[in-house]
Amino acid sequence: MKALVLGAVTTAWSGAVVPHLALSDRSRAVVNAAFGVSLVAVTRAPLGLKNWRSGLAWGLGAAAVPVVGSAVVASVPALAQRVRPSDDDLAEWVLLRIPVGTVVAEELVFRSVFDAVAPTLSPIFFGLWHIHPARAAGDSVLGTVVGTALAGGVFSCLRRRSGSVLAPALLHYAVNASGAVLAARRTGPAALVLG
Repeated sequence: MKALVLGAVTTAWSGAVVPHLALSDRSRAVVNAAFGVSLVAVTRAPLGLKNWRSGLAWGLGAAAVPVVGSAVVASVPALAQRVRPSDDDLAEWVLLRIPVGTVVAEELVFRSVFDAVAPTLSPIFFGLWHIHPARAAGDSVLGTVVGTALAGGVFSCLRRRSGSVLAPALLHYAVNASGAVLAARRTGPAALVLG
């Protein structure tokens, strides 16, 4: 029952509360991070920070996969052309919105709080958390929910294996940041500063 209440709260937060606030991207990042931190504080969910060395080792190893994958995509013109271009501010994405509004918020909520309460449901609710972002981006909601639920399963597995929330956080950041760099590269030379 506790897991279903938590799932309803997190899904409502992402799908109704935050969109209703009509915040700027920066403010939304801060509000989501505050939500994650607050949820951890209220539930006293374990972060596994005592296992930071294991989390760092597993996280860096896992993070190498999307980084290398993005480098391959960027180096193959036929693949690079399939990346959706973005004119968003790359520095803001990789230094604020991804690490604070996405990684901190989602890893605290799902790999700390949810994995402690209902690890089997964590990936499902992680997928449901992404319904509104998928709609806002014009992406397939079903595809996004399924894809992020699968990613959530990988992140949760990494959390269990490493004993620390640090490992999935590093992988999550690497996936999103490497994707942001690829998307920015498609917009022209000005975006190559961090690429």
